[in-house]
Amino acid sequence: MENQMKRGLLDVCVLAAIKSEDSYGYQIVKDMSPFVEISESTLYPILRRLENQQLLTVRTAEHNGRLRKYYHITASGLERLKAFEEEWKELKQIYEFVTREDKHE
Repeated sequence: MENQMKRGLLDVCVLAAIKSEDSYGYQIVKDMSPFVEISESTLYPILRRLENQQLLTVRTAEHNGRLRKYYHITASGLERLKAFEEEWKELKQIYEFVTREDKHE
């Protein structure tokens, strides 16, 4: 898959992983793992990029004596997810066109 497209899809997947509740890196990887393979070394640059784009915010809280970063989706992040749903409709149409059976055979 083209790197730019995959990067965009991973961004949306990360936003979807924190849509319903704040989460931290390792948990995000676990939540995504049934659907998308992603390592923590891939995740953290995505989280920083999404924070820079103001699609999520970060807060630090103590957990078992250690500081942990929790990620929260912003209103802009939710809008990005909604926009992706519309984009996906178009991508599905393109997929159906590309994979259709040739009627001339």
